[in-house]
Amino acid sequence: QVQLVESGGGLVRPEGSLRLTCATSGFALRYYAIAWFRQAPGKEREGVSCISSEGGSTYYTDSVKDRFTISRDNADNTVFLQLNNLKPEDTAIYYCAKRISNYCTYTWDDRSMFDGWGQGTQVTVSS
Repeated sequence: QVQLVESGGGLVRPEGSLRLTCATSGFALRYYAIAWFRQAPGKEREGVSCISSEGGSTYYTDSVKDRFTISRDNADNTVFLQLNNLKPEDTAIYYCAKRISNYCTYTWDDRSMFDGWGQGTQVTVSS
């Protein structure tokens, strides 16, 4: 069955960096777009970034542009999210999700377009 497993979260100081990994199995990653979402305490889950099946197109929410970078290695069935210059407001549980199509669109963060989710990894930014 479809499985996505996130790792790489942790406690980091402001301006620090982390690299999140989403290991996938149970489906052919190369045919699907993948997105990262996050959910902070008391807030709704929000889209962070999306990458098309071959990596040619990427989308970011405005608050993480120029700080976060999404990438993928289809040969290794893995998707990454590099988090740089972290801020306390980035504190959240981060989830990766499998989109039902191979592309992201301007409505890429519509959660109804995703049919597989990981269990999440906690990112805490604090001094």
